[in-house]
Amino acid sequence: MDYTLENCQKLVDDWIHSVGVRYFSELTNTAILMEEVGELARIMARQYGDQSFKENEKDRELAEEMADILFVLLCLANQTGVELEEAFKKSLQKKTSRDKERHSQNPKLLENSGDGQ
Repeated sequence: MDYTLENCQKLVDDWIHSVGVRYFSELTNTAILMEEVGELARIMARQYGDQSFKENEKDRELAEEMADILFVLLCLANQTGVELEEAFKKSLQKKTSRDKERHSQNPKLLENSGDGQ
């Protein structure tokens, strides 16, 4: 299967109706999304920041937390009628147009031109 955002939205919808019974309310899913983002932030602070992992946190995975965020975001998109693939394309076009020269002229970015890896 091709995992486009459109297909992922369909997979999540199928899963919700076959396993999850029904969607949580939009407000509940928004709160869950914030929880998941917090879990990602916790890992980032420990893996890339100055904090250290507690013993019970060591087996948490960055990829798993990102996937959890994506799952809940796909739920919210389904619930609110947003086609994420189209929305993402529009967002990328907007950012490209708006920031066409902005980042290439930012001295802070030019100082360390690594790709973050």
